[in-house]
Parts: sequence; structure tokens; C-alpha cells
Amino acid sequence: MPSLTDQQSLATPAGQPHFHYRNGELYAEDVPLVWLAEQLSTPLYVYSKAALHSAWGSYTQAIKGHDVLVCYGMKANSNLAILQQFAKLGSGFDIVSGGELMRVMKAGGNPGKVVFSGVGKEVWEMELALNSGVKCFNVESVPELKRLSAVATRLGRTAPVSIRVNPDVDAQTHPYISTGLKENKFGIAIESALETYKLAKQLPGLNVVGVDCHIGSQITEVSPYLDALDKLLNLITTLTTEGIELHHLDLGGGLGIRYDDETPLAPGVLLDAVFEKLAQKGLKLQLVLEPGRSLVGNAGLLITEVQYLKHTDDKDFAIVDAGMNDLMRPALYEAWHGVLPIRPRMTQTHVYDVVGPVCESADWLARARALALEEGDLLAIESAGAYGFVMAGHYNSRPRAAEVLVDGKHWDVIRTRETFDDLIRGEALLDRV
Repeated sequence: MPSLTDQQSLATPAGQPHFHYRNGELYAEDVPLVWLAEQLSTPLYVYSKAALHSAWGSYTQAIKGHDVLVCYGMKANSNLAILQQFAKLGSGFDIVSGGELMRVMKAGGNPGKVVFSGVGKEVWEMELALNSGVKCFNVESVPELKRLSAVATRLGRTAPVSIRVNPDVDAQTHPYISTGLKENKFGIAIESALETYKLAKQLPGLNVVGVDCHIGSQITEVSPYLDALDKLLNLITTLTTEGIELHHLDLGGGLGIRYDDETPLAPGVLLDAVFEKLAQKGLKLQLVLEPGRSLVGNAGLLITEVQYLKHTDDKDFAIVDAGMNDLMRPALYEAWHGVLPIRPRMTQTHVYDVVGPVCESADWLARARALALEEGDLLAIESAGAYGFVMAGHYNSRPRAAEVLVDGKHWDVIRTRETFDDLIRGEALLDRV
């Protein structure tokens, strides 16, 4: 077991330097996490502003003067203060609902830098996006294309359109977050793309501006992107011969982060390879990217308190106050998240399953972790900045956690902890029982 001196010098296993040990306890930047837990209670989401800016910088440095629009994939984390950070940095936004578009505008984002993805756009969402002046609709089916044409024509507007093409490329990731295979619900099969573009060009109220694909999430290899890109470039060549000129190429997002022992794909490695292929083809299209997890994933922790240590003949359980309603990924994907003691103990470790209070066997946050614990200890669940709070729910009538953004020595509550009144807002008792 590491000595206390060793533990003080450790960065988190996820490689995030903005969370670190100092004087025997874990800090977010210059704020001790123990202090935040004492002030705000737990479960508690804590994000680092410096980590957000550092992740954004990895993209801006990789762009190297090329025409690239980075649209933050906000489904990863849609807190208004997080969106505000990226808006101030000049980010565009990848949205999948009308609600997300309203969040972008509330946070000061530019609708002209918004790409609207998603397979189930409703009429009201199309109307909102058209009236707001979004950059592009990433259309995912022929019925959607026809509906968008009808809505735009009725409003007297022109909808900028990009066809989301399904290239049938295996992203080599979890099946639940793979989106570019034939059996996935997303996009239009590449074999049908030319016919769909011809239809889009003929329909009133539409302006064809781009091509889009998104093959999955938590991708750590460059080859799936390049396989998809090759197919898109062939499609672009065919479209050009048909008189259909495009203005941008959207490669989606999906760059992975380090949860355990992964080696993430750096934005520069991907972009250098993409720029080279575009140059070989003589194409001067704007490149659009939709990163989500890689911008926010390692910028957040979930702080939780150990309630009970339960020892059985088969397993030892650390029962904490955060559950699957706070962090769904382990239950949904069997996802790995690192677990750090906020004040490491120099005592014997035991192998624990870290589980929550929710009444489901799927309610676990980490399995088989060697930890030295006592009841009342605080733990930090790592890499919780993406698909953490944004997927949280109220199962078992549990209020959702508070969220905090740390900036050096300062911190702000960017979402207050919910109360019972929040839980029942909108519900009503009957006058007649």
C-alpha cells in the first residue's frame, strides 16, 4: 500500500492533474473536497474550470489554423454554467432536442453555431430551431427530411441540411454507445445517401450544406474515424459529379477519455490524419466536430459518503449515499469509474463493492476495489463529468445532487440540491378519492 507521502503526490488514475492530493487529502484545484462536502453535503458533483479549459485547449491547438468548428456535444453535460464556459470560449454546440437548444441560448451560446442532431425531431423543435437560426439540421431519415421541408416551407424559411450518413463502421466500443453500424437507429445507410441527397435538393424549403456521421463514443483508435472518412469522401466525390456541392464535413465526436488504463486518442492525432486526407482530395470543406465526453468527462468527480460497511461470507460492501440514480453508467454499461478516498487511511485495505442505497441489484458504482475505509469516510468517483448528473433521475424518490464548479480557490454552486418539494412539483392529489 502506498505511503502517505506517495499518496499526496499522486494525480488521479484518470490522469487529471486538476484533482490531486495535498496534505493528505484530495483537492479540486485549490479547494479541499472535504470542505465542500461539509458545506454542501453529499452526493455532490464537483467540476474543475481549469480542466474544462485545458480540454478545450487540446482541440484549439490541434486545429492549427484550419477551418474547424468545434460543437460541444452537450448531451454529455448540459449544466448552464458548463455551457456558459464553452460559449465564452467560442464553442458551437451539438444538440439533440429543443430543450438543449433553449439551454444553449440561455447560456449565451450562438444558435448560428448549433448543429441539430437526433432521430426524433418534433415539429415544435424544428420550428424553434428554424426561428433561432441554427447552423444546420443533421437529418437522420427520409421522413424527417420531408417533415422538415414542410415545416420550413410553412414558416417561409430555408432549413440548412446535412444528411447524417451511417457508414457501417465498427467503432470498437460498447454496443450501447456504438452508433455507426447498420443495425443502429442513427443516420441513413450510406448506400441510400445519394438518393436522399437528390431528394433533399428537390424538396422546397431546404438547402443542402453538408454531410455528417457519428460512429460512436469512447473511441480510442484513429482507424474507425478514417474508415468512416474514406466512405464519406467517396460520397462527396459522387455528390459533386451530381451537381450537389457541400460546404462542411461533420465527423461527429466520440473521442474517448481515460477511465482506467485506456490510452485516449489525442485530438491532434485525429485531426492531422483528417487534414491530410482532405488535402489529398483537394477538398476545402469546413470541418465540424462534436466532442462531448473528451471535453468534460475527466473534469468532474462525484463525491459520496460511506454510510455502512457490510461484511458477508461472499463479499464486502461499502454502502454509500450516491446511487444509480446519481450515476447511471455502471448500471447501464457496466462502466468502470475510479474510486479515490478523499482522506486516505494508512490501514489495512479490504476489497469492496461500492454500492448505493437504491433498491436494485444493479445499483453499484464500483466493484472489487481495494480500499481502507471506515463509516463516514468520503469517496470521489472519478471521470464523472460526462453522462453523470445529466442522466440522473428520481428513482426511489431521491432528490438529485448539487453541482459545484471550482475555479482556483473559488467555487460556485451551479445547481442547488433538490428538495422534496422539487420532487413533487407538478403532481396533484385528487379531490375525489
